[in-house]
Amino acid sequence: MAACYHKDVEFSDMVFIGLKGDRARGMWRMLCINGADLRIEFRDIKADDKTGTAHWDARYTFSKTGRKVLNSIDASFEFRDGLIYKHNDRFDLHAWAGQALGLPGKLLGGTGFMQGKIRTMAGKSLDDFLKS
Repeated sequence: MAACYHKDVEFSDMVFIGLKGDRARGMWRMLCINGADLRIEFRDIKADDKTGTAHWDARYTFSKTGRKVLNSIDASFEFRDGLIYKHNDRFDLHAWAGQALGLPGKLLGGTGFMQGKIRTMAGKSLDDFLKS
């Protein structure tokens, strides 16, 4: 994925918001390294020379809890110079939290408080990964 990104790419999803350039590429490296059993299936891919959309399902074990996750994602893209310039993923963060975090995620994953904690935790993990 990182190889498909424009040097000035901007990525956002429900957890990682506004990642630019090397941070966006680094996020993909981190997710692939930490997701040893990561499996991604794509469908409904549509694109022209300016924009695109796709649906993808990511199956993996969440490394912090050892819990299995199926994250169902709708992606949209903007292209520049034949590469992805903007990439936005949308998914149900509450459903993800329930799978990845268990009961606390099921109960609180829809709250701003828990979603903020998830974003903070993910941002710290990315910072630590990029430093290593």
